[in-house]
Amino acid sequence: MFGGSIVALVTPFKAGKVDEETLKKLVAFHLENGTHGIVPVGTTGESPTLSGDEHKRIVEIVTGEVAGQIPVIAGAGSNNTAEALLYHQHAAESGASGALHVVGYYNRPNPEGVFQHFKTLNEASELPIVVYNIPPRAIIDIAPETMARLAKLKNIVGVKDATGDLARPLQEARLIEEDFCYLSGDDFTAVAYNIQGGSGCISVVANIAPKLTSELQTACQEGNFAKAREIQVALLPLIDALFTEPSPAGVKYACSLLGLCEESCRLPVVELTEPTKTTIMREMTTLSLL
Repeated sequence: MFGGSIVALVTPFKAGKVDEETLKKLVAFHLENGTHGIVPVGTTGESPTLSGDEHKRIVEIVTGEVAGQIPVIAGAGSNNTAEALLYHQHAAESGASGALHVVGYYNRPNPEGVFQHFKTLNEASELPIVVYNIPPRAIIDIAPETMARLAKLKNIVGVKDATGDLARPLQEARLIEEDFCYLSGDDFTAVAYNIQGGSGCISVVANIAPKLTSELQTACQEGNFAKAREIQVALLPLIDALFTEPSPAGVKYACSLLGLCEESCRLPVVELTEPTKTTIMREMTTLSLL
């Protein structure tokens, strides 16, 4: 259902507020440059720092500007199931193609709690759900056996896998009989994950290099992994630089160099140090992005 280069979209701010006009321009930038899908208000979109009204407004703007041209998988996750339900229902009402839901970070639910959380979301609407498995942030790792159980729920259609475990898609595929989309949640594994059965990547670097990430994913879809690997190797120094300091400070600074948005993030993420800025600028120049 979902695949290719799916951008984990940054949220632009101006004077401390969501910059709605710039957000619209960011969507247009991705539509013009071959991005295959958009995830607003995810981790890279600084969802933990947004108010409920801001979160909903961003989803409404992105779905409105995309107007069905490419999929929009709205970030809707929360460690509070009741709050996740509200965001999920709003995403459905706003015309999103799907919703991205993380496991209950901080609460640390057991496998049954994980299942019941997603079962509740599954029953709320017909909106497709992508499970976000990111143990480094959520502490909990959704085991392949639990993922297989989730896949049997009607509206659970895929996973954003940020485990860094390249055996994971193979382990899950052995247990999941249903149609299921496997998406890497990590730019570093974009090609290798596809070789293991993935269909795309929810990407941070796509914010600033959408043509390259789109070409990479298209090459994978065509089975041209040599070309995909070549692009991946070229992108790696920039990806390294973007994640030298807490994200999304790196990618928002890179966006500012392209005139896409201001570099400001909300606390507790702070401005990059000058050495990191210099490295990002150098790597963008090497890739002819500047």
